[in-house]
Amino acid sequence: MVMTKKILIIEDNVDIARLAIVNLRSKQMQVDHAVDGTSGLEMAQTGDYDLVILDLMLPGIDGLDICRALRNNKVYTPVLMLTARTSELDRVLGLEVGADDYLTKPFSVPELIARVNAILRRSDQYQPAELQQEDVPLQVGELCVDPGKRQVLLGDDSVELTAKEFDLLWHFASNPDRVFTRSQLLDSVWGYGHAGYEHTVNSHINRLRAKIEVDPARPQYVITVWGVGYKFSGKELARGTG
Repeated sequence: MVMTKKILIIEDNVDIARLAIVNLRSKQMQVDHAVDGTSGLEMAQTGDYDLVILDLMLPGIDGLDICRALRNNKVYTPVLMLTARTSELDRVLGLEVGADDYLTKPFSVPELIARVNAILRRSDQYQPAELQQEDVPLQVGELCVDPGKRQVLLGDDSVELTAKEFDLLWHFASNPDRVFTRSQLLDSVWGYGHAGYEHTVNSHINRLRAKIEVDPARPQYVITVWGVGYKFSGKELARGTG
C-alpha cells in the first residue's frame, strides 16, 4: 500500500500557496499550510512531514533561520526552498544551512511537481538503503559513524555535525575508497539541479575535516584525489562497532 505523502507549505503569498496546494492535492498528497515563519517552524518541528516547501522571505522568522533551526534540532525532513531572489549567494546559503533543493520564483507548476517528486523519490530510495544498516555503525580508526542515531564519535568525544555534513560523511563512509567527483557528490547528497555549485561541496568538506580530522591540512579520513575529487579512506574499516 502506497502511503500518502504529507507536505507542509510555509508561504505568506496566498496565491502562490493556493496554487501549490491545489496541484499537490491533485497528486493525492496531503498538504498543510502556514502563512508565517513562526507558526511554520512550530508545525515543521511537531508535524510528521515528508517534505517542507519553505519560502525564503517570510514574516516572523525567515526561511534560512527556519531551515537552520530544523537542522540544529535534528529534524531532517527534506526542504525545498522557494525564493524570489536571483542571486547565487541566496541559493548557496539555502544549501549551506541544509535545504535539499531550491526553486526560484516565478516557477511553473510542472517544475514544482517535478522537484517535489524528485525529492520524495530520492528520500524513498535513500531510506531503505540506509535502514538496512540502521543499527550497524561504521568505524575507521577513532572515528565512529552511527546512521541509526545520526551520531558521530571521535574517540569518546561526540562530534556535532549539521544534517548535510552528516549525510556527506555517511555517503563517504558507506562507500570506502570510492572516488567521487564534486558533481557526483552534489547529485548524491544534495540532489539534482545544483550544477555549478561545486564550491558548496568544497566548503562542506572543509568544515567536515575541521571537525573530524586531527590535522585538517593532512586528512586521514576524507582524502583529496587530485584532479578528480574525494574519497573516504577505508583503512581499518569495521562494521558494527560502537
